[in-house]
Amino acid sequence: MVSAAHTTEDLQVTAGALQGELQRLESQKQALERELAAVVAHLGSVRRALGALSHLALTGPAVAAAGIDGADVRTEERQSPVVEDGAADDTGHPDEDGGEEAIGAQAAASAMGGYGRLTEQILEYLATTGGSEVRAREVAAALGRDENAGSINAVRSTLDRLVGASRVQRAGRGLYRAAV
Repeated sequence: MVSAAHTTEDLQVTAGALQGELQRLESQKQALERELAAVVAHLGSVRRALGALSHLALTGPAVAAAGIDGADVRTEERQSPVVEDGAADDTGHPDEDGGEEAIGAQAAASAMGGYGRLTEQILEYLATTGGSEVRAREVAAALGRDENAGSINAVRSTLDRLVGASRVQRAGRGLYRAAV
């Protein structure tokens, strides 16, 4: 027969191990939720970009008839990212309010030289920094977009697109500054 003291000790050891496992699983759950929020925000950005490109492919002749040749549209498209505003709401889920009409309007605005609100906000903020180096998280905080990883990643993605378009300079790993 097993002694009561031995059984109680085994239960305490098992409970301690389960408590440690619970803490590890809670941490892993939080990390996965943050990663999921970032993926969902990026997925929304890619969907909007693909929708805008599809719309431009369909309306290419209409844009050319308006006096813009294809080369200008491609150059402008590279310099003017699709509107990033609403990339993720407070929960990290894509903002679905605009639907296909909003994508078409964004693409048309982009083709005609319009910029997304997030892009404009970032450029305005960088203009106020006096050329100093800032991190994406700092930019997100200054714009009130640091409530979750998805929002910060939307700012980071927009900064990277602006670097690719030579509108913002990469000052180092994770550092950005206004283009000179």
